[in-house]
Amino acid sequence: MENKTQKYISATETAKILGISRTAVFNKIQNGDIKAQKVGRNYIVAHDELNRILGRELTDKKKNDIEASVAKTIREYGEALRLLGKE
Repeated sequence: MENKTQKYISATETAKILGISRTAVFNKIQNGDIKAQKVGRNYIVAHDELNRILGRELTDKKKNDIEASVAKTIREYGEALRLLGKE
């Protein structure tokens, strides 16, 4: 089932954001590099897809890396952080 609240942008807007030509966006859509939906004669790209392309999507690996970094920081600087929190 499709998410009706999903935001979409046109292929032209996608090209501007990515800094490439519209033709390059259409080629990437045809190759399957960009997931898009066809609406009439035009293509639309979901914001989630654009975030994936730009690397803004938080993957499980990135989440695990962040959690490991936080745990290490707390382990190494926990007392200093607690003291700073009291100020």
